[in-house]
Amino acid sequence: MTNEALQNLLNDWIPELEFSEEESQFLNITVTPENLHQLMSDLKSNKETSFDYLFCLSGVDWQTELGVVYHLESTTHRHIIVVKVKTADRENPTLDTVCDIWKTAEFHEREVYDFFGIKFNNHPNLKRLFLTEEWEGFPLRKDYEDEINMVIK
Repeated sequence: MTNEALQNLLNDWIPELEFSEEESQFLNITVTPENLHQLMSDLKSNKETSFDYLFCLSGVDWQTELGVVYHLESTTHRHIIVVKVKTADRENPTLDTVCDIWKTAEFHEREVYDFFGIKFNNHPNLKRLFLTEEWEGFPLRKDYEDEINMVIK
């Protein structure tokens, strides 16, 4: 399926989706947090899309918003898309988990929680993965200040 055909199909599912104009070989989609789980579930289960492989899930700090970028592939149809979701709530960033759709997301969502502080609704084991429980802050946020570097200055 071409990117244009994918865009037309997905527009029928959720008209509020945004499709970016950035130069990329993959279709780039931005979805609202409210529509994230439904879109992702449909992308996997619909026979026309069959995105059965989540091969990358990354947290991002866009300074005004926090979010997650998902890279999905259909091993059946051999097409790839990029899905982005953002929240402006930096104090309590919360998104729905997709680990019930792709099991591999469970580990990656824990990593995003650990380094960016994004909480995932309905995640079965959301706790720090690399940092200790007493660690304060989220070191991959752009507003994070490292206490060690502050002492050296």
